Amino acid sequence: MQMSRLNLLLLLCTPSLLMISLAAPSCAPPANNGEQLCARVIKQVIDLDKSNQARKDNVQFLFRKDKSTADELISYNQLMDYIQQDSQAQTQGDLLFKFRAITAHQRPLESSNPHYPGSKYNVLVEWETGETTCEPLSLIADDDPITCAVYGKKHGLLDEPGWKHLKRYTKTSKRLIRAAKQSRIKQTCHSVKYQFGFQIPCDYKEAVDLDNKNGNTKWQDAVELELLQISSYETFKDHGKAKWENGKVTNAPPGYQKIRVHLVFAVQHDGRHKARLVADGHLTKEPVETIYSGVVSIRNLRITIFLAELNELELWGADIGNAHLEALTGEKTFILAGPEFKELEGHILIMHKALYGLKSSGARWHDRLFDVLSEIGFSPSKADPDIWLKKAPDGSFYDYIAVYVDDLVIASKNPEQICTILKQKYKFKIKGDGPIDFHLGCQYKCDPDGTLVADPRKYVEKMIDTYERIFGSKPKKAKPPLPPGDHPELDESDLLEDVGIQHCQTMIGQLQWVITIGCFDVFVATMTLSRFRAAPRKGHLERAKRIYGYLLLLHDGAIRFQTGEPDYSSLPEQLHDWARTVYGNAKELVPEDCPEPLGHLVTLTHFKDANLMHDLVTGRSVTAILLFINGTPIDWYSKRQSTVETATFGSEFVSARSAVDQASEFRNTLRYLGVPIRGKSYLFGDNKSVVTNATLPYSILSKRHHLLSYHRVREAIAANWLAFYWKESKTNPADILSKLWDFVTVWSMLKMLLFWRGDVQDIPKTTPSNTSHTVGSDTIPTA
Repeated sequence: MQMSRLNLLLLLCTPSLLMISLAAPSCAPPANNGEQLCARVIKQVIDLDKSNQARKDNVQFLFRKDKSTADELISYNQLMDYIQQDSQAQTQGDLLFKFRAITAHQRPLESSNPHYPGSKYNVLVEWETGETTCEPLSLIADDDPITCAVYGKKHGLLDEPGWKHLKRYTKTSKRLIRAAKQSRIKQTCHSVKYQFGFQIPCDYKEAVDLDNKNGNTKWQDAVELELLQISSYETFKDHGKAKWENGKVTNAPPGYQKIRVHLVFAVQHDGRHKARLVADGHLTKEPVETIYSGVVSIRNLRITIFLAELNELELWGADIGNAHLEALTGEKTFILAGPEFKELEGHILIMHKALYGLKSSGARWHDRLFDVLSEIGFSPSKADPDIWLKKAPDGSFYDYIAVYVDDLVIASKNPEQICTILKQKYKFKIKGDGPIDFHLGCQYKCDPDGTLVADPRKYVEKMIDTYERIFGSKPKKAKPPLPPGDHPELDESDLLEDVGIQHCQTMIGQLQWVITIGCFDVFVATMTLSRFRAAPRKGHLERAKRIYGYLLLLHDGAIRFQTGEPDYSSLPEQLHDWARTVYGNAKELVPEDCPEPLGHLVTLTHFKDANLMHDLVTGRSVTAILLFINGTPIDWYSKRQSTVETATFGSEFVSARSAVDQASEFRNTLRYLGVPIRGKSYLFGDNKSVVTNATLPYSILSKRHHLLSYHRVREAIAANWLAFYWKESKTNPADILSKLWDFVTVWSMLKMLLFWRGDVQDIPKTTPSNTSHTVGSDTIPTA
């Protein structure tokens, strides 16, 4: 908590004492908590001879320096000078104390109470130093009313006289939660930070001090290397030494805004010290146009990798170093060089390149890469503007480049040639170019039979390391992720404190990413928990720990890019005449501006399911969809439905409509990527009533509130671009995404989808034993 001038004046009107901590030679040695007491204000003295009113020019204070028995009078302005010095010391990071939490409160105390601290309503505050003190509620509430309101609501105090004024902050629960998050962000921890055992400096001055303390120049060398790279890109233009008059720069370039830059420090896992110069872009106005650089979606990245395998292209990865500095900035800004710039200290440096931190730097890099890829013959796809395609010289397939800011995935017969052009003609500093090995948390390798595998194991290991760092040990192995019939929405355990909330949010965020890159077997468990991220309970944290335990046990799950097409020739042909129905001669709407389809044909398969009353509090069901191109799972979906359905039939039809929407979008995505599609898409569900009502032209809908879903599915079937078939529940892989499952029940499907190495026809028709089970060549212990 920082003491504002207003809070100081409030204190001066009370009989309580004010302690001032100043960094002066006469101060007492610091206490164990780091505080340094230099002076004490005993009381205020008002000279009524000067006027009949107490104004700041006739108010003095009885002031005693530390270790002194003599008191002296100081004026209001002198006291303000002391406070100003203290404030400046705080802004330099020396003596800034903030509170972590309110841990307790006192009942109203009367002034006659021997424990009366000078205030009727008081709270016990835990400071970031670890110290706890009793402080007046009014003082803490003035500085941070949201934290006080959250505490008061939690403990039922908002109807008490001293707490009533905080009630207005809690009228909207969502607003309160949002404000509480912002308040926690505001309460920045200024304690010393470490990374891999090294103390991290907060600025250049501290970096120099740490080097002097450690007897080396590691941080200064990191800064020198960063500024050398900055200079090599001609990031700044020197406008000469700054001239000052009345505290203002008189020779600043006209029309340019002065901003600041700062250094961000970090230590790599191998001990290397790194520094990055970043612009304080928050000081500039928001540009009218977009400020972001695009990123390819993870689903479309998987499609690109699949197409490389399908058409027997080489797959390379490449990282463009200091990508933003390859582009010119469009913002008119300048800085005054600090001591880290050595001989340029005090010079006016005009921003010439798109330095990290400027609002428009991402967009300027995007523009630069757009121009370069266009020049070498690539065009952005309308399905995803961050996938670029170019017809191969022989016209039989397309080359692709998937862009994730400055990371490229290149699918081509000759990706080395593309990298060479980028390096030699456009002078891009490309790092790590070569056959793709690791990208966005996934390791890429081949099974013994040559099948390409996207393996998220390294990210899972990182998750387990994070867990061990937080909780001091590895998670307990468990399966399944959450037990069948579990309902986190019914949990009534205690709400987590701030630290527990942060841990729970970190874990759920990691789980969501590991699902995105391939571990969809924990999707439904994570989806069920994620809605409680804002205010999780202890039971929710324990469930998140269990999911980590499952990933520790079954860490070998991976996406395998199987390019062989499925054989659906044995399925009965659905030959029905829809011409005399409301759909008439329905046809699929195919975009007319798609590129020519090239390469091998693909077959699209979708599995869908629904789980009625998944959420017992809201009554909402869950829709689950699993999408395949040939034999490769490409996309997965698990989400609560937006409406409440009272019967399985309704929830299944809603999920079928979602599956049709996704199937339609997916077909057009592939068309815009120049992929030839073999005939219709295949949709499988495990509810016979829904399949029958959707596929027979003259079936009758009895419940009108299913009208939109009913007609959306039937029109797709009538247009003959979708076939809908029934599949038994125990063989429907969408079951993995719709409900909390029993491990033995789904193991045969899980093994086929994520764990088996080799031809799935060779999978043994067995279920896991109570001791161990084999996945490909690995033996996985049971929990």
